[in-house]
Amino acid sequence: MLTSYQRRKVRVRNNVKKNNKSNRPRMVINRTNKNIYAQIVSVDGKVLLQFSSILFEDKISGVEKAKIVGKSIAELCKKANIEKIVFDKGAYNYNGRIKALANACREFGLNF
Repeated sequence: MLTSYQRRKVRVRNNVKKNNKSNRPRMVINRTNKNIYAQIVSVDGKVLLQFSSILFEDKISGVEKAKIVGKSIAELCKKANIEKIVFDKGAYNYNGRIKALANACREFGLNF
């Protein structure tokens, strides 16, 4: 029996994959109470790039960590010549840390 969180996660992820007609890599977001993780995953399912907030100090707020992760993953994408991606937020609502990460990525040149 799946929980409502798991059903939402599967539904959103399947819609993102189905609507990705241009075969762009996906930015998959994972969030815990302390950290936030971002991965760039190819259409095949292989992880191309990743960055997380594990190495940061605990004194930084969650939104600030998300902004730093967004900036860093955008810079890694530029180095790897990835400019257009699909944003896969999973089951998370688009507010708070998820929104801060997405806006930081957009500021540093990623298109999604």
